[in-house]
Amino acid sequence: MNLREKAVKGVFWTGVQNWGSNLATTIVLLILARLLGVRTFGLVALASVFIAFLQIFQRQGLAQAVVQRTDLKPGHLSAAFWISVASGVVLTVVGIAAADPVAFVLARWQPKPINVALLASVIRWLSLSFVIAALGNTPQAILRRNLAFKSLAMRSLAASLVGGIVGVAMALYGFGVWSLVGQRLTSALAGTITLWMACRWWPGIAVSTRHFRDLFGFGVYLMGNEVVAFFNRRLPDLLIGAFLGTVALGYYTVGFRLLLTMRRLFTQSISGVALPTFSRLQHDYAQMGQALLTATSMTSLLAVPAFLGMAVLAPELVVGLIGQKWTPSVPIMQILAFIGVVQSVTFFNTPVITACGKPSWNLGLGLVNAVANVVVLTIALPWGIVVVAAAFVIRGYAFAPLPLFVVRKLIGLSIRRYLRQLIAPAAGSLAMVVFVYTAKRALAEALNLHALLVVCVLLGVLIYTLVIHLIAPGRLRKAVEYVRLALPSASPASK
Repeated sequence: MNLREKAVKGVFWTGVQNWGSNLATTIVLLILARLLGVRTFGLVALASVFIAFLQIFQRQGLAQAVVQRTDLKPGHLSAAFWISVASGVVLTVVGIAAADPVAFVLARWQPKPINVALLASVIRWLSLSFVIAALGNTPQAILRRNLAFKSLAMRSLAASLVGGIVGVAMALYGFGVWSLVGQRLTSALAGTITLWMACRWWPGIAVSTRHFRDLFGFGVYLMGNEVVAFFNRRLPDLLIGAFLGTVALGYYTVGFRLLLTMRRLFTQSISGVALPTFSRLQHDYAQMGQALLTATSMTSLLAVPAFLGMAVLAPELVVGLIGQKWTPSVPIMQILAFIGVVQSVTFFNTPVITACGKPSWNLGLGLVNAVANVVVLTIALPWGIVVVAAAFVIRGYAFAPLPLFVVRKLIGLSIRRYLRQLIAPAAGSLAMVVFVYTAKRALAEALNLHALLVVCVLLGVLIYTLVIHLIAPGRLRKAVEYVRLALPSASPASK
């Protein structure tokens, strides 16, 4: 298969992975949201801030360096594996040792008392994930580099299924907060085991300093970018948990996690393929630019109507799926849906910059974004979680043009052609929102909540498809062409 066919089939299998895993994760989230309390989610979310921060230092950007490097040697892989394992062991020890003081500090920031001993125990157990993940980082990078996305998809589905079963079973037997911990650890362990089953590779015993320097020289900037991205991603959680409490954080977390699940459905299906594909095109900027336009076009065709539809149907989605007690999450979800649009559309600028060998540029962009995030969210915090969500969205739209101008400088991308990809999805989504909102108001008294959701979703899909067919029929034909190319039965002989 040529690179185009490999990439499209990679998108298909990554889509299977993400849609299947996120569907399983969402179902488990909905079940656990009904079985567990708001404070339980808030407590684990608070512990996860510290765990996610330490995870940054586990990878050192080595996996991305393995994927991007053109002259990869066996010594590079062995160095990446053993350094990753060593980092995992060290971070597990650090997480366990720091659990008590970290829990104490986090508890001191809470407006209401929380169980410090329980928070510390959660941090200690979640720290085991460092060792588990470290064992699978290099096999996963090898599979990504080789575009073996079918194996990655099977691994992710198995891990999500096993973790979800364990989490729900524990919740039913009254384990409370440990249901969420058990779900995460089991999922991580199952994922690592299946990675080794799929990757036919074993590391060498020796670690070459030269090979490590080759990877680390590139990966250190990626690690720095992950540090900055962590603060950008987790800062709202930290500030809300510290100043507004675990209840507010619980509402924000559920609203944001439903949004995050949606975003992953529409970006990760392509993002997992983006870096290895762009890396193979790193010496052909014209083809790289075309690949970026294609990724943006196909993603916006799905993501823009999905997020705007989510905004208009948020009250019905929240109450119908997880219950009336989560109603305060509705305005958060509606507001954050708009950041989902811009994040999905601009997602692929970062892997293009990395594939061009400029991870330091991504780090600079991340620092600018982080400073803006701190300023905006600090100003918004006294006004409550809804204003925090709105500030997060405003900052996202203000920052979005910067990476685009960097991509233009690197590969000569036409910004006009880039923006043209968004016109049809925006117009179709606007028409869809008007029809769906009108139908929702008209049918609210005649249908129960779940029937109303089904009718509105089907109506939205119909209206959006008709509008796109009228104003941009070529986009639909192109999407169908890629679907046919992606299907496992498709082959060069059949085309």
